[in-house]
Amino acid sequence: MKAGSLLVVPAFGKNRGGGHLVRGAALVRSLRTAGREAFLFLPVISGKNYPVELLGITDLNGESWIRREDPRTSPQPEEHWDFIILDKFRTNPAEAASWSALAPLIGIDEGGLYRNGFDFLIDILPNLLKQRYTLPNITALSLMSLPVTRRPSFHKTGNPPRVLISFGAEDAADLSFPAAMALGKKAAAGELDVTLIVPFLSENRTQTLRASSNCIRVSRGIPELREHLAEYDLLVTHFGLCAFEAIHARLPVLLVSPGMYHEKLARSAGFFSSGTGPGAAACIDKLLPDAEFLHSLSGRCENIASRYGLDIVPKQKLGDFLATFTPPLSRVCPACGASFPGHGGVPSPGQTPARFPGRTYRRCMCCGMIYMLRSSPPAIEYKTDYFFDLYKKQYGKTYLDDFPNLIEAGKKRLSVIKHLLNSRAGRDGAWRLLDIGCAYGPFLSAARQGGFLPQGIDPAEDAVRYVREELGIPARLGFFPDPSPEDPLNEGSFEVITLWYVIEHFEYLRPVLEEINRLLKTGGALAFSTPSFSGISGKKSLWTFLKQSPEDHFTLWSPGICRRVLARYGFTLKKIRISGHHPERFPLGNRLKRRGLPWKFLLLMSHLFGLGDTFECYAVKEKDYDEKIFR
Repeated sequence: MKAGSLLVVPAFGKNRGGGHLVRGAALVRSLRTAGREAFLFLPVISGKNYPVELLGITDLNGESWIRREDPRTSPQPEEHWDFIILDKFRTNPAEAASWSALAPLIGIDEGGLYRNGFDFLIDILPNLLKQRYTLPNITALSLMSLPVTRRPSFHKTGNPPRVLISFGAEDAADLSFPAAMALGKKAAAGELDVTLIVPFLSENRTQTLRASSNCIRVSRGIPELREHLAEYDLLVTHFGLCAFEAIHARLPVLLVSPGMYHEKLARSAGFFSSGTGPGAAACIDKLLPDAEFLHSLSGRCENIASRYGLDIVPKQKLGDFLATFTPPLSRVCPACGASFPGHGGVPSPGQTPARFPGRTYRRCMCCGMIYMLRSSPPAIEYKTDYFFDLYKKQYGKTYLDDFPNLIEAGKKRLSVIKHLLNSRAGRDGAWRLLDIGCAYGPFLSAARQGGFLPQGIDPAEDAVRYVREELGIPARLGFFPDPSPEDPLNEGSFEVITLWYVIEHFEYLRPVLEEINRLLKTGGALAFSTPSFSGISGKKSLWTFLKQSPEDHFTLWSPGICRRVLARYGFTLKKIRISGHHPERFPLGNRLKRRGLPWKFLLLMSHLFGLGDTFECYAVKEKDYDEKIFR
C-alpha cells in the first residue's frame, strides 16, 4: 500500500439505504481519476445477503479498490491514510473516534453527535442546522456528481407525462408500492407513463401491482440513474441526492417524505411535498396529471435550481475538490500535546468554535489554546510582498514606512526586558539577543541602540539582506527552529530571545519552545507579542474574530493561558502587557467621535479590564526543558 492513500467509508448495511454507498463509490472513482489512491471500505456483514445484493445494484461487484478488512482492527495494518472520509449520515462518537485514531476525518453531510468533532465538514445537501458552531467548512451542492445529460427546460412535458418513481435502494419507509398503486390507474387510462425503480419488492406485491396495472414498468435498478433522469417529465422521490440531481437535469420533482425530518428538509429547501408516509404516497394520483399543477411544480423547481446554483454546469466535483486536501498528520494541541476529542466523547461546541473554507479552529480543553487545522498549506509566502503590500493593506503604510514607530515600540519592550534581566542579577548591558522573525530589523536596531548584541533570523531573503547590508546587524536566513545552513546556534547562546507577532505563525509550537529553551541561558528572558482572542473583538464575537484571523496564524493566544503553557517548557511568566486597545471595536463604538468623552471612557474600560486585541508576554527561563514536564 502506497503512502498517502484515502479511504471512503459510506453507510452500508440493513436500513442504511443505498444513496451513501452510491455516492461513496462515485467519490472513489473521482478521486482516482484525479490521481489520488483511494479505496472504499465495505465491512463484511453477517446474516442476510442484503449487502451483497446492494453491491450488485450499485454496480460494485469485483472492483479492486473495495476494502473489506477493517483497518482499525487489522493485526498488522500496512495502510497509511492521508485522511478518511465518512459518509454515514449519523456517526456515533465511539466509531468516529476509532477512525480518527488512524487519520484526519472529513465528514460529508454528517448529522450525528460527533459533527463538531470532525476535522473538516462538507455539507453537500442543505440541512436544518443554523447555529454558527454547527456550520460546516463548506456547503456546496455543486460538488455533487451531477448529471451531464439535461432536459432543455423544466416546463417541457411529454404526452402522456413520463413519471419516474424512485425512493432509493432500500425504501425503508415503504413509499414505492403505494405511490405506484396510486398512479397505476392513471397509467392504465393512458394519462401517465410510469416507471418504478424498486430494488426490493416482494413477489406478492409484484403480483398485486401487475394485477392492478400492467402499464407500469418495474425495474430493480438503473446503472448511472442520474444520466437517465432527462428521459422523464417528473420524478417522485424523497428529499435526498436524487432530488437535487433531478433539479440539475431540469426534471420537476414531487416529494413524499419518509418522516417529519425529511418533510422539514423538503420545505426548507423549497420543494413541494405531498406529505409524509405511505398514506401521502397513496394520494399523489390526486395531483397528476393536472397540467396547471405540473406547470406550478416546474416553476418551483426552477427556483430551487437558481437558489442552489444548480442551473449551471459545476466547475468542480467533490473528488477534484478533496484531491487537493493535505490535512496535517498531527492534530494534537500544538502547545500542550493534548489530543482531540479523545475517548469517543461527544465534542462540545466550544471545542470547535468555528469553521471556514479550508480552516477549522479547535480549542484545547487542557491549556485553552485555540489552534487552526488547514486542509492545505496557506498560500502566503514571507517575501517582499508580505512586508509591503500585505502590511500596507493592514496598517496603511509599508513596513519600512513604519520603521521609526517600530523602533520606538522596540525601545519600550527593551526597557521591560532590561528590568527582568537586572532583577535576575545578570550583567548590565551587552546581552546577546536573538530576534526570531526579525523582518527588516527595527527591533534589532533598537536593541543595538540599547546596548544589546543583537542578531536576527527570518525566512524572507530581502529582509535578511537589508538587516545585514543596511543595518550592519548579523542575520540568518531560514525558518526557526529548522537548522540553518549556516553555523548552528549553540546551547545557551543568548540572554534574550524575542518573537514580535511571530509565535502565532508556527504550526507546531513544541519544537519552537523547546529550541528557545535550549538556546537561552538559565535566567534569560523570552518575550513575544501576539493577537489575543480574549480582547474586545474576541469577546464580542469569537466566530468573527477567527474568521478575520490571517490564514497563516496557526495558534491564537490569550493572556490567561500563557502561564500554564510556558511552564511546560521551563519558563515562568513575569509580566503581561495588554495592547491593541480599540474603543471603536466595542458595540456601537464605531459611532463615537474619536477622542470624545464616550470614546475616552471606552478606552479607559479597555485598559482597566484588559480588553486589548493584542498583548506582550515576558517570561524567564527557570530550568532546562524536561520532556516529562510536557507529558
